[in-house]
Amino acid sequence: MRRHHHRRTNQTTQPMNIGIIGAGHIGSALAVRLTSLGHNVYIANSRGPETLKDVEQKTGATAVTAEEAAQRGTDLIVVTIPLKNIPDLPKDLFAGVPAEVPVIDTSNYYPMLRDGQMPELETGELTESGWVQQQLGRPVVKVFNNILADHLAQPGKPAGTSGRVALPVASDDAAAKQKVMQLVEELGYDAIDAGSLRESWRQQPGGPIYCNDLPADQLREQLQRLGTKRTPEQHAEYLANQHQQEQAMAAQGIKL
Repeated sequence: MRRHHHRRTNQTTQPMNIGIIGAGHIGSALAVRLTSLGHNVYIANSRGPETLKDVEQKTGATAVTAEEAAQRGTDLIVVTIPLKNIPDLPKDLFAGVPAEVPVIDTSNYYPMLRDGQMPELETGELTESGWVQQQLGRPVVKVFNNILADHLAQPGKPAGTSGRVALPVASDDAAAKQKVMQLVEELGYDAIDAGSLRESWRQQPGGPIYCNDLPADQLREQLQRLGTKRTPEQHAEYLANQHQQEQAMAAQGIKL
């Protein structure tokens, strides 16, 4: 039986219909938080809704197929699956989805632990979400990739509160970015406009913004310091940092 959450009294927005494709750490954490805010959440994985009974119980979301998540997420869709699995999504997944429905991409590139080497991302010609956008054939909004799922599962903090974490939001679609930034604020984070998808390399693994839970002023400083155009040196440095992090995770027995 589906657990119903009571809407928080300080919620000012109308309940939204949100589809989440991917029931891993980030997908499940978002489902918990979004249902607690009174939103209707439809969650899917690659194995089918019958395998998501535990997730339904834990999150209050409704288990559906990926196609149903895309169709029933009439206000917002989140794609949160391993990067290597993006090409396996149904090719017509977004065929009937109106252009104004934002699609969030949370993906990160883990070549050693999970994804294998992807030449397009090794060369630095594309950002991770730039590649996802190409694969999906529609604009995406990059967010929630640079916060640990455990942290995302906890309630955020009210605006103006000390210790409130800021999250970068990048997209080529200004209207979609605006809608997503409002949701980020509702979840209890300061939403910072991080520019276009070409600039989203700044929030990818290996860099100073990745999983460091920075407050708004520090996040803005880092974005400014990094600049907007990635240099070959920055790309090489980030890949090297990511390789070290993956090695450390592997040594600890962490699996993605």
